[in-house]
Amino acid sequence: MIPTIYEHGFLVVDKEPGMTSHDVVAIARRALGTRKVGHAGTLDPMATGVLVLGFNNGTRLLQYITDGDKSYQATIVLGVSTITDDFEGEVIATVDASAITDEQINAELGSMRGTFMQRPSSVSAVKVDGERAYDRVRSGETVVLASREVTISRLDILQIRRSKKRVEIDIEVTCSAGTYIRAIARDCGDGLKVGGHLSALRRTRVAGFTTTGAASIAGLKSAEFSTLDLADVARATFPVREIALDEKLELSFGRTLTANPADGVYAGISPANELIALLSNVDGKAKPIAVFAAAH
Repeated sequence: MIPTIYEHGFLVVDKEPGMTSHDVVAIARRALGTRKVGHAGTLDPMATGVLVLGFNNGTRLLQYITDGDKSYQATIVLGVSTITDDFEGEVIATVDASAITDEQINAELGSMRGTFMQRPSSVSAVKVDGERAYDRVRSGETVVLASREVTISRLDILQIRRSKKRVEIDIEVTCSAGTYIRAIARDCGDGLKVGGHLSALRRTRVAGFTTTGAASIAGLKSAEFSTLDLADVARATFPVREIALDEKLELSFGRTLTANPADGVYAGISPANELIALLSNVDGKAKPIAVFAAAH
């Protein structure tokens, strides 16, 4: 059998629990036959769902995908605090949460809708003096990270369940990049003075990518998956500027074109559906900020 050649593009994977995002990248490298694979936003080992991978020239678009908003389904447990703000961490406090009412839960989670300052979980990938926060915590250090501005545009309560002294809350969240769902669980528990952590997390969307058509890990290993064309991803991510053949040549040499219709990044795409360059207005001209077409 002749192996499939994957040149440039994107691959959406439905990550399984118990593996890191880097584990998925390693499997994808073997499946795609290239070392040049990156992902748009880490998923914790406990989490499942959408992990967007770019390969070869697709890696150059990942930063724009990473900046997009994301959607999650999650379960919060009230009454138990952990060092990691999720079920994988050591339990540091247990409190009877049975007296907490649905109205209190609605009010506390409702206060997190909108734009506000959120403190990331101490066990996160945020760097402190060049070292990941989770590495510092695992070495025994106490880490309190600086708060950052996040936006939660949607936070719906799907179900509230009660079991003895614990309360479980299923939620659905749409939020900006950099929002920590574990921090939502922690802050909800802290606000209600009973503590809280995350017991389940599934990412259902990253920017325009969902689990629909996503490859499974088994599919990656057995080469049963489909990739996304670079131009199609660019069309779904940016406004499009159609590029004529003479303009393609100019861009391949890094030269500017007449200005785009508006500010912001445009995808310059040829009639043959080839991504030529990303363009941004600078000093009245459309300047290529990333060129994908080679000069001939």
